[in-house]
Amino acid sequence: MRILAVIFLAATLPLGASKTEPTRDEIEGIIQKFAAKESEFSKARELYTYRQTIRIQEFEGGGGQARGRFDLVSDIIFSPEGKRTERIVRAPSPTLQLVSLSPEDEQDLRSVQPFVLTTAELSKYQVDYLGKEKLDEIDCYVFAVKPKKLEPGQRYFQGQVWVDDLDLQIVKSYGRATGLLKKGNDQRFPKFETWREQIDGKYWFPVLTKADDVLQFDNGPVGLKMQVKYEDYKQFRATTTITFGDAVETPPSTTPPAPKPPKP
Repeated sequence: MRILAVIFLAATLPLGASKTEPTRDEIEGIIQKFAAKESEFSKARELYTYRQTIRIQEFEGGGGQARGRFDLVSDIIFSPEGKRTERIVRAPSPTLQLVSLSPEDEQDLRSVQPFVLTTAELSKYQVDYLGKEKLDEIDCYVFAVKPKKLEPGQRYFQGQVWVDDLDLQIVKSYGRATGLLKKGNDQRFPKFETWREQIDGKYWFPVLTKADDVLQFDNGPVGLKMQVKYEDYKQFRATTTITFGDAVETPPSTTPPAPKPPKP
């Protein structure tokens, strides 16, 4: 089994390190193939249970005193009826003072940060080939990804993805979430990096998302650190019918808070 070491901001070789570059037609074929593989992975992940641990910390003035934090530990499981749901394990009262988390942040945590570029989603994005890199001994194609058009109510990924040149799956993504916001809404979203690891010898699953950014609000900067761990993946096996497409059930009081500007 090929393992990608989980190292945040690991050093990589410069783009174009390989002497052999694919042609334009080959690049288009690679994009179509890895989108198809991502579609397979997305369906496969729906059959796994796992634990998700979220920690968000805020810092005054961008790099000053630590203020508040948000922690949430939950298990993504299946009910006896085969319905995918979320069971809260630990949710201490948030102490965030400078920022709050919005519905956009919740959506980013669930779907943008563990970014998956499936065949169905491919038409929404412009994907440009940047070159090749070796990432923790894994030879990768590197692509720049950005949404072609922003639609109301939708959240998107904008940044770069590293695709294993053998498995043709994303092994790392780096960028930020984006989307249309209401006028006058002073929201900022941090740059993040998500690493994947091969699970059960076939698919690359997200195992760690990290962000360490300074968000420039109208009323001043706020430092934000975030870490999301995805652990203990186990394939769900049952004779009951599994229900797909249902929203993960989270009690309203534990829903994570986009950051808002600090109080003057």
